Amino acid sequence: MWRTPLADESGVIAASDDITTDLQGITTMYEYELHQARSAELLRRAEHERLAREAVRGRRAARREATERTALRENAGDGTRESAESEPHTRRPRRLRFPRTA
Repeated sequence: MWRTPLADESGVIAASDDITTDLQGITTMYEYELHQARSAELLRRAEHERLAREAVRGRRAARREATERTALRENAGDGTRESAESEPHTRRPRRLRFPRTA
């Protein structure tokens, strides 16, 4: 019965190990590049979200100031003013437009 040669006894299998090592290095580099691209994309998204939140805060503050100015002009010093907590954060109406069906 013939014995099957092991990896270190035949040059064919050992040579293919070198190729897979090179491919693993390329694969590792490819994965690293993908990681870098994903990381950069996440950073861009986070910066965009920060800018969007800042813009919303600025618009909200401008609305509050405009409301205060008009309220002061209309009331001429009555001192009545709505609080900032009553201001909605979305354009969704407070109540449903149509009543619920039974």
